[in-house]
Amino acid sequence: MTTKTDETKKIRSPFKADHVGSFLRPARLKEAREKFKEGLLSREELTKIEDQEIKALVEAQKANGIQGVTDGEFRRSWWHLDFLSGLDGIELYETPDGVRKFNAVQTRPVGIRVVGKVGYGGHHPFIDHFKSLKEIAGEGATVKFTIPSPNLVFARAALETDVYAKHEDVYEDVTAAYNALIKDLYAAGCRYLQIDDTAWTSFFTEDERDRVRELGSDPDELIHQFARAINGSIAGRPDDLLVTMHICRGNFRSQYFTSGGYERAGEVIFGGLDVDGLFLEFDDDRSGGFEPLRFVNRPDLTIVLGLITSKRPELEDEEQVKARIREAARYVPLEQLALSPQCGFASTEEGNNLTEEEQWAKIRHAVKIAEDIWGKDPR
Repeated sequence: MTTKTDETKKIRSPFKADHVGSFLRPARLKEAREKFKEGLLSREELTKIEDQEIKALVEAQKANGIQGVTDGEFRRSWWHLDFLSGLDGIELYETPDGVRKFNAVQTRPVGIRVVGKVGYGGHHPFIDHFKSLKEIAGEGATVKFTIPSPNLVFARAALETDVYAKHEDVYEDVTAAYNALIKDLYAAGCRYLQIDDTAWTSFFTEDERDRVRELGSDPDELIHQFARAINGSIAGRPDDLLVTMHICRGNFRSQYFTSGGYERAGEVIFGGLDVDGLFLEFDDDRSGGFEPLRFVNRPDLTIVLGLITSKRPELEDEEQVKARIREAARYVPLEQLALSPQCGFASTEEGNNLTEEEQWAKIRHAVKIAEDIWGKDPR
């Protein structure tokens, strides 16, 4: 007989073969979005095509061994800006240049800015996106939903506004907005939430820490504020809501914007966050070694090793991946580890430089290796 405690245990960990969430946009969807921008397609017509493509994506995820299905972020242009601009007090605007260069590749000239008190007024389009995904996925499917971190409001917008006299006040409002919105996602049926965060890279290298100082903050203090924002956003969540966080060094057209290992931030990331799992980049030397995993101090925290790259089509050597998993197990028990690609395949609608079939080959590769290491996930 399964007790409530047993059910909670099963729910509160990522799958042994998991993924970060975004997938390459099909040509039909890209064409529809372009026509919508040009006024040649109505919102209703675009939504119908989005629904059809998400349904096909959900079936493809299931067919390729994924147990926690997403909508691939098919309704978004950006992994983060679409969500953040849906909060009260934040708007999209056209910038002189892109948000940031990704290894010399420039993004589109779009950013966000804080124009009023940040809040959540009880409605956000992503709530509807989740409801639609849940309906498309069908009864019995585990639906995974991704949102950007509250820390991105600070990292990308709050420092350039005069709406707030103190940075701490920005965090108070943003955290409250996230906490309320996450409660509404739960009420809508969300049981697997992933928070995506590139802001932690501010602490990985001395160059990045200098950038923080140039913006008027102390990195040794800011890192704790980042942790408080995450923990406050998910405070009071029900026992059956799995919350994970993905830490990223940039993912745009197969490029990145920074490097650096977890050592300088490891004590806070691995020992100070109230999440159930951490999706971490470990696909190349830019991410450093596994030594910072020694800071993991909880037996109920799952470390999802991003050893399969989403940036290149070539499949990793299977035995080398297994050897790296065993290496990580020197610091964290094997049962607390899992495997995934290091990031999504399309953090923006442009997507990474590989084909859809190459994308699914990566997913199948991760699933096979995970089953070899841990066996088939029974959930």
